[in-house]
Amino acid sequence: MHSHILPGIDDGSPDAATSVTLVKGLMELGLTRSVATPHIISDMYRNTPETINSALQTLRTALKNEAIDYTVDAAAEYMMDAAFFERLERNEPLLCIKDKMVLTEFGWGNMPENPKQMSFSVITSGYTPILAHPERYNYFHHNNKAYHLLKELGFLLQVNLSSLTGHYGPGAMKAAKYILKNDLCSFLGTDLHHVKHLELLKKSRGVFEELLGGKEWNGAFRVDG
Repeated sequence: MHSHILPGIDDGSPDAATSVTLVKGLMELGLTRSVATPHIISDMYRNTPETINSALQTLRTALKNEAIDYTVDAAAEYMMDAAFFERLERNEPLLCIKDKMVLTEFGWGNMPENPKQMSFSVITSGYTPILAHPERYNYFHHNNKAYHLLKELGFLLQVNLSSLTGHYGPGAMKAAKYILKNDLCSFLGTDLHHVKHLELLKKSRGVFEELLGGKEWNGAFRVDG
């Protein structure tokens, strides 16, 4: 439910051949379906439904040409910037994971000034906001209460599997474990961008299974049912 495997439209896969390699790797990990979520960031990745669906069709064609049976759908990972809220004001349809659930992210540099208003705007527009990788925002690392508040405000929290391995540093790993242990996590996701991410996931299956209480890990999935 969170990956960057569509070719050539953000900081994920650069081309169709790489996308196919990533899909094959996900299949080795037991997945049968992905929802690709390319970035939409107004000053960096100005993707639209048209650019996303075009890249999706390119990947689907490449998979078909190699007789690879893997389902790929597409949504988006929306930066919650001014352009995002302008879309909401215009009632512009958003690309959703499923059931009006929209994947969002905060900026990396500074803590959002008003997360309450941000979630309110999304929810009153008819959507449920999923917040991508809250454990990676350094400004929350010394304030665990923030994760509880975010969930209270209506955000569904999505943890990156790679955060649990220390890939993003000890702060992100500690926060990810806190979010899981306190039942604040609604989704786990690969946030897969490139082959290095894939290799890390392959090497870390035992870590994930241990953290998930001995359950066999089968990729990205909904945690809270």
